[in-house]
Amino acid sequence: MTQIFLSPPWVDADERQALLDAFDSNWIAPVGPNLAEFEKAGAVATGTAHGVALTSGTAALHLALDVLGIGPGDEVVVSDLTFAASAFAVVHAGAYPSFVDADRSTWCIDPELLEEHLLLRTNAGHRPKAIVSVDLYGQCADYDAIRATAKRWEIPVIQDAAESLGATHRDKPAGAQGDLSCLSFNGNKIVTTSGGGMLVGDDGALIDRARHLATQARQPVEHYEHDDIGYNYRLSNLLAALGEAQLRRLPAKLRARAAIHTRYREGLDGLEGIDFMPVADYGVPNHWLTVITIDPAVFGADRTQVSAVLREADIESRPAWKPMHLQPVFASNPLTGGLVGERIYEHGLCLPSGDLLDEADQDRIIALIAAQAGSHPTGIDL
Repeated sequence: MTQIFLSPPWVDADERQALLDAFDSNWIAPVGPNLAEFEKAGAVATGTAHGVALTSGTAALHLALDVLGIGPGDEVVVSDLTFAASAFAVVHAGAYPSFVDADRSTWCIDPELLEEHLLLRTNAGHRPKAIVSVDLYGQCADYDAIRATAKRWEIPVIQDAAESLGATHRDKPAGAQGDLSCLSFNGNKIVTTSGGGMLVGDDGALIDRARHLATQARQPVEHYEHDDIGYNYRLSNLLAALGEAQLRRLPAKLRARAAIHTRYREGLDGLEGIDFMPVADYGVPNHWLTVITIDPAVFGADRTQVSAVLREADIESRPAWKPMHLQPVFASNPLTGGLVGERIYEHGLCLPSGDLLDEADQDRIIALIAAQAGSHPTGIDL
């Protein structure tokens, strides 16, 4: 049997033809017509007015912070339960992250703890300058509450929508909720350019500023003149052509991931000790990854043991994100809460969720998980 990966890309003849067309047009240099069209398509997909395509989602986060004036010595609040890039970008900007725990009902940043955190940090003399809110595993955070808090504190919200392209919040596309929002087109995302990202938003001046900085802050003159320190962050025209074709396939990708998620729920329903990431009532997730939690005291095996069984069958799975406050590099950074994220990490397991996962392979995954019920009653290997 072939190996089953966690979230492999779905590319087909359309993507191949798009790359060949861009290649044959000789727009090999970074900036070209496909890049402009991809940026327009990215803005449309997120319900925003403008977009700039970049080399990674991390670059998008870095530029978002930069154009919003975040710099050395500033504190930025970041979702504690996330991939490290959400916090790394803050450090790249010269600032430092502080962390807020997840909400049990969404797994995204807890709005009540966010308010508490802002008050605590301000009273300690460290008033945060921005919020980076992460849409976890394809589900938007509670932006009604987050934006209300941000408005009271008069600080901007950067939406890390790296995992949520195609999801919705109050019937609006993911990416429309932040002052600026960041996308990722990494190889494991629903839409991929093999590597890439995009910064989107409604403020054209901020996006133009980001575009300027992303092209080494070069002035539009014949000689090379620079008025700022810039970055080499622009996506190539060839990869943008791939992204255009991928975005056209987005509706089909969303249907496929939703069907896979539903089949997991139906197949694992009734297994005591198995639960799923909760779905918020304010939107529809894109089901980028289906994530379960395993209570070893009830199920009879823990997520490490289940993952090992899948690995032996050449099936990739992965623990839920390890919270930032547990990462050695951020062990001393300020934190509010932490126990919710720790529990999700301890018990959470991401299951294969690629668009092309067929029913037979998915049924095999379900059967392997179900067979572990009661296999380790203590939850410990003896």
